[in-house]
Amino acid sequence: MRPKQFPQAYGPARRRMATGATAALLGMAVAFGGPLAPSAAAADTVALTGIVLGVGADETQRTVSWYSSADTAQKIQVAPTARLSGGGFPADATTFDALGGANIASSGGYNRHATITGLKENTAYSYRVGGEGGWSATYSFRTQDFEGEYDFLFLGDPQIGSSGDTAEDQAGWADTLDVATRANPDAELLVSGGDQVESANNESQWNAFLAPDQLRQYPFAATIGNHDVGGKAYEQHFSTPNTDNSGAYYSNGNPGSNTSGGNYWYIYKDVLFIDLNSNSYSTSQGGGGDEAHTKYVTDVISKHGDEAKWKVLVYHHSIYSPAAHAKDGDNKARRVDFPTTFSELGVDLVLQGHDHSYTRSYLIKNGEKADPDEQPGTADVHPGPGGVLYVTANSASGSKYYDITKPDNSGTSGAGNGADPLKPENYWYNSVQNQEHVRTYVKVQVRDDKLVVENLRSGTCEAPNASVENGSWCDNTTADRPVGSVVDKVSIHPYHGDSQKLQVDVPDPAPGEFGWTIDGYNGLVDLGTAKEVGGDHFTATGRINPIVVSDTRRTLSPWSVSADVSDFRDAAKTFSGSYLGWSPYVLESGAGAEAGAPVASGYDDQGKGLSVSRGLGSAEQGHARGKAKLGAGLDLKIPDTARKGSYRATLTITALSS
Repeated sequence: MRPKQFPQAYGPARRRMATGATAALLGMAVAFGGPLAPSAAAADTVALTGIVLGVGADETQRTVSWYSSADTAQKIQVAPTARLSGGGFPADATTFDALGGANIASSGGYNRHATITGLKENTAYSYRVGGEGGWSATYSFRTQDFEGEYDFLFLGDPQIGSSGDTAEDQAGWADTLDVATRANPDAELLVSGGDQVESANNESQWNAFLAPDQLRQYPFAATIGNHDVGGKAYEQHFSTPNTDNSGAYYSNGNPGSNTSGGNYWYIYKDVLFIDLNSNSYSTSQGGGGDEAHTKYVTDVISKHGDEAKWKVLVYHHSIYSPAAHAKDGDNKARRVDFPTTFSELGVDLVLQGHDHSYTRSYLIKNGEKADPDEQPGTADVHPGPGGVLYVTANSASGSKYYDITKPDNSGTSGAGNGADPLKPENYWYNSVQNQEHVRTYVKVQVRDDKLVVENLRSGTCEAPNASVENGSWCDNTTADRPVGSVVDKVSIHPYHGDSQKLQVDVPDPAPGEFGWTIDGYNGLVDLGTAKEVGGDHFTATGRINPIVVSDTRRTLSPWSVSADVSDFRDAAKTFSGSYLGWSPYVLESGAGAEAGAPVASGYDDQGKGLSVSRGLGSAEQGHARGKAKLGAGLDLKIPDTARKGSYRATLTITALSS
């Protein structure tokens, strides 16, 4: 590419030239477009329903699952949203082939899923599913930074259909997602506490659960609840990463039966998430029971615990809950089986559902309160070695709430349900218990030096609140406790052992730039008065004003600086620029600079000299960042037929970089 000419040597340093030199600076701009509206719906030949965006193995991946009315080859098509035109995908949009099979659920049809890989950070993407038989509408999501702090939302027991009014349960669930994502638009994950529906294979309930568009915009990390486990619809609707579907993680020990199961894990930025099927808790059922789960958690943390700062476990059955399930025999068993292993492995936070009420435990170590003096509702907790915080989520839909029950005299450790000596109306293990019969959700802020857990109201006593509409009590006062207000908030500060840990955040380096300037004052390069030599030609010599090259780019891409000269003119008199040659050199090393090859005057070799572009200096791919100073000696030889005069020419400097 030829540069634009600037005939005068005025203006900023980057535009000043030797010998009236000119320069062109080359740049590149990248535009990011916003999300597009959904494209036209798929053709009627294949109905595509139940589309849900799922979490991937890490932040560079997403899964997508859906139902198809026909057994056809299908795929995901995905592209950066900015590259869509008029709702249409570019011809080179990336595709990912789908897997799946015939549905076992009573609705019939087929299930499909595929994983999107290779995502870039801070990018809006659009996607659709389908194939030749028709495409779905277009949906979008966006990635954020792949390092550093972020928020995720934990959602307890929508259990769509449990109130007897599926539509109202759906409305409450949709409203919670609206409230939560409006208040936290940059939240990066939706994490499930289980019990998506009331009846495991009821596709009307599943359709209501999957109706909100947030489930196609934010990655959803599913969890199996006791109301999801009794059929295959859960597995058909959700594809999860790193999933182990061994018989040990099924309550009946048989993955081929009409039940759902399996454990899985993933790492999202600085958090290792491990999700368990807590429906399998006893070997008498046929599966591996709690022992299989503790071994699984131990294995995953042993292999991947060092890859993340925080360890978060998720399962459905709350072992430290305050309501209808607090004294269940299976929860008492888990309360003995799990805590010691979790303490020994350095788990930071356990997220649970099942009891349709909110609780935040004291720090629990090896099945006991870690610090007997920890006060109820403490805003900042310091786990020390082995302390684990357990959180139970309330209903996110309002379909069903459980009332808090009273402690008994069964003890204040292990499986006991005795009273808290510091607050006798609470169970010994709970720092905070709450039930107002209003919808809530849990926001978790992942920070470098702490986890912040907040339980937030997403509703009031008013509709949509199916349980209250059906006659249950509600003691929320809207004026004092409105939507968005905080029920409870706690910060978990990590324990770093007996030593002191140091932390430093290393940001992305600035993209850097490549450029050049004339060193110092860009004065006229005066070759003086030519001298006649041999009676047939004149000679003159000099040096260009040095060129300072600066390259701070991360890419370490090649660069080159070249120049060519115009014809020499004095009014109507002229002679060719081909008579000018040069000898480049590096005055100051840096930025990988190497001098260009010498170029002879065209008078010597009948060549073109500097009348065509010649290299002054360059650097190869992978060179170090930095600065260099380039120079060149000039050698002018002209025939003595040139007429007397004061001639000038323009040396044009061109910088190229990739």
